[in-house]
Amino acid sequence: MKRLLLLCIAATIFACKGEPKDYVTLSGKITNPDESKTLKVFKGRDFEKIITLNEDGTFKDTLKVVAGDYNFQHGKQYGQIYLENDNTSSFETDYESFIDSMVFTGDASDLNNFSVQSFLISKTYFTEDLVGSSDMEKVEEAINDYKSAYDGLKVKYTDVDSSHVAIMDKNIDMTVQQLSKFMSSKQATLNAFPKGSASPAFDNYENYAGGKTSLSDLKGKYVYIDLWATWCGPCIIEIPALKKVEKQYEGKNIEFVSISVDEGRGYKGDADEAYKGWKKMVNDKELTGMQLIADDGFRSQFIQDYKVNGIPRFLLIDPNGNIVNADAPRPSSSALIDLFNELNI
Repeated sequence: MKRLLLLCIAATIFACKGEPKDYVTLSGKITNPDESKTLKVFKGRDFEKIITLNEDGTFKDTLKVVAGDYNFQHGKQYGQIYLENDNTSSFETDYESFIDSMVFTGDASDLNNFSVQSFLISKTYFTEDLVGSSDMEKVEEAINDYKSAYDGLKVKYTDVDSSHVAIMDKNIDMTVQQLSKFMSSKQATLNAFPKGSASPAFDNYENYAGGKTSLSDLKGKYVYIDLWATWCGPCIIEIPALKKVEKQYEGKNIEFVSISVDEGRGYKGDADEAYKGWKKMVNDKELTGMQLIADDGFRSQFIQDYKVNGIPRFLLIDPNGNIVNADAPRPSSSALIDLFNELNI
């Protein structure tokens, strides 16, 4: 009788546990969803599945996967999640703050939360203001705080396999190296063009508004120069912030000058098309400030004199034609307004 009872209990436990499922169940909710109302889960060209969201942004579906890291897309936003068959995984987020508000639950939640939080701490410590400054002491302090915060995540999320930890360790080290390299380069630029030294000049650059303009024409005013190109994504991103700053300082003793280095790149090497593209973008985006185009792209003497090897690059020159900052803060950084306030512009 006892043996029969034990067999029944064992059979019941086995029945409850069941066979491992050959799929993962993925569910969650996206608040303020994109009008597409779809979530694409994919892994390169090897896997893709489209999940339809309900009207309230919730979703649930099953996917047959090979265990590993997968990407997902909703509207213009992207994320990453570890999926494995026989798991039940879920996440919730707000489309308007997609990565910042993302929280994972269910199986592999420690791994998924660890991954997204490890990415987010860089935004916390390596801010635009920090990158826009030249205070190396603050940079070093931010790097140490960043490393400490990452160590804290490893303590918090204990159920993360060693291979993922090793990958993230490498990513963290790479981020620190890239920031250090960037800031060292920035410092080298500032050392090469010390504050108060005479600025290199440009002469007779075509002005979108008509005629030619030289730096000497702007003497008596501060000159904030934006070196950019129509094909430069980071340059385009700065445009709204630049417009805002231009509006804020309208009527002040400062001239905002945007100098395009368009010369054919992005236009299959066709300089004429590049020139037309510059004029079209100035018109279409209703760019404000003074819009000039360099006489020979990156080979222009002014660009070479300032040792420009990447854009966007911002310069600030004083009313006497002397350098204030040869690698000035971007318009999107509050450090720029702090600098203007220091100068009583």
